[in-house]
Amino acid sequence: MSDIVKITGLEKTYSTGSESLTILKDLNFNVEEGSKTVIIGQSGSGKSTLLNIIGSIDTATKGTVIAGPWNVTALSEEEMAEYRSKFLGLVFQFHYLLKDFTALENVYMASYMAGRSKKDSVERAKALLEDVGLAERMNHLPGELSGGERQRVAVARALINDPSLILADEPTGNLDPANSVLISNLLFSMADKYRKTLILVTHDIKLAEKGSVRYTIKNGQIEKVGEKE
Repeated sequence: MSDIVKITGLEKTYSTGSESLTILKDLNFNVEEGSKTVIIGQSGSGKSTLLNIIGSIDTATKGTVIAGPWNVTALSEEEMAEYRSKFLGLVFQFHYLLKDFTALENVYMASYMAGRSKKDSVERAKALLEDVGLAERMNHLPGELSGGERQRVAVARALINDPSLILADEPTGNLDPANSVLISNLLFSMADKYRKTLILVTHDIKLAEKGSVRYTIKNGQIEKVGEKE
């Protein structure tokens, strides 16, 4: 397998007035296509910052990020939008569902806005919602769904545009223990089923153990700490 993400000499410094804080320091990191890569680290270690830079949500101070055919550190605004809609699926700690739209609408709109027909978008959204166990709940509004159900909708939405890479930032962070297990199992099983590369950041050691490759971020550097045979 080849590498789907290649990161070289990455640095991220936040500056406020006369003070600056470097979160990531000359970080080098590759992700193999098809892997389920988990990055663990304490709060403030830079793991979410790294994910946000890969996802073009944040920008690097120095260094290069290549994801598939995209040079993420040199994208125009138009290219960024295309990169996010065509190459990435994003799952955050908070679901970010639109409260006035049903689960089905929240999922299919991401496909429809990317240029697919409404008919095809709806059909794919229905299939994905069935896959995540929400066949009976797809016409409910987010306010009528439990926290775990809302996060399942978010997982379906992340897959709607058939992305090559899924980025998940503390996807179980807002859930109770039982739902945390359900969502983490779902995320890994869906990534397997649809053959997606997954990069997930968490501080949850039990969740981290599900990854095929595990890294830790400490003092701005990343280090491999485990790999499944």
